[in-house]
Amino acid sequence: MSKTRSKSEEKRLQILSAAKDLFCAQGFTAISMDMIAKEAGVSKQTVYSHFGNKDELFTAAIEQKCVSLKFSEIQLREDISAREVITLISHSFSQMILSEDAMQVHRTSVSEAYTNPTVARLFYATGPMQVIEQVAKILRSLDESGKLKVEEPRMASVQLLKMLQGEARMEAEYNIEARQSEAEINAYIQNCIDMFLRAYAP
Repeated sequence: MSKTRSKSEEKRLQILSAAKDLFCAQGFTAISMDMIAKEAGVSKQTVYSHFGNKDELFTAAIEQKCVSLKFSEIQLREDISAREVITLISHSFSQMILSEDAMQVHRTSVSEAYTNPTVARLFYATGPMQVIEQVAKILRSLDESGKLKVEEPRMASVQLLKMLQGEARMEAEYNIEARQSEAEINAYIQNCIDMFLRAYAP
């Protein structure tokens, strides 16, 4: 039986959803806490009771809606192979980085990187850095179990994640009209998985 959310939890989710939509559509600087309150259908006081300031709300919105992946929930059972784990990571990551939410937040953060560097730093710390650390932790476990040989898990995590971005991500970033098909993207991901497993075979 699923746990029923409290009214406070429901309001928090409303605020996060409204914040995500506004930040993605209009950027960080243009959005005020008043605008978020109005979009969420709550009072400004309610917004502040859940989130102390706009930076905190931006960070929470990224975590909740835009770039947070649940790699920490991957169960590293004894019978699960390194290939199964890397495949799960690879496809989940690829789907996330090509999603419209992720692309919008990425564009917002990059566009304000020099005029408002705090936004880019918040995004990097909450999004990319967290994903890198989550994957590094999994790779460390695969190394300790002998399923892979990974002497530098964090470096290997960056290598895998950057390799997975591939041409499809570049096409999305530059809004190229003709883009790779799902079959082409999947073939590329599989090639990355094969290459990574060869490089870190025990």
